[in-house]
Amino acid sequence: MNLSIMSQAKKDKDKVPNIFGFKPFMVLSGSMETEIRKGDLIITKIVDATTLKIDDVIAFRDAEGTVTTHRIIDIVEENQTTYFITKGDNNSTQDRNLVELSDVEGIYIGRIPGIASIMKSLTEPTTIIILILGITSIFVIGFTISTKKQKDIERKEFLEYKRMKEKEENKEKEEFLEFKKQKEQQKK
Repeated sequence: MNLSIMSQAKKDKDKVPNIFGFKPFMVLSGSMETEIRKGDLIITKIVDATTLKIDDVIAFRDAEGTVTTHRIIDIVEENQTTYFITKGDNNSTQDRNLVELSDVEGIYIGRIPGIASIMKSLTEPTTIIILILGITSIFVIGFTISTKKQKDIERKEFLEYKRMKEKEENKEKEEFLEFKKQKEQQKK
């Protein structure tokens, strides 16, 4: 999926990449609260813009080329062209510009709360540094624990070997003393 998104983004920089007709967008303002909150990741589905109706929530490119997600409050015809009048649920007035059918990116189908805030913070240098330091610390701690466990295993093996050697030496001493004792008894 990542390769598909990257190739689509590289191929056409003006279009938002999609996965099987679905497009994710980060919500950067509170204009659609309480249904859609700032920091949410919303999912939209590509649709035929002529099928959209009043009260549908759509993602569209505004006059500056920014993707905005607002509700359709009216549909108008001007010069034989259909336009949508949109408004954020939390805004007191409708959007200034009319939305052309070709500007529609998709219809809103759901959201993942707070994920966009996390994704956005992952692009900030301080967050990246903290993540790198955190991951490095985890690896260092893991390596230290692993090394300590390995040394403990080697130490136990060495002590066991040493104990076995001592047993063998004690057995040899006992055998030698027994042999010596038998020799003395034979001399008597």
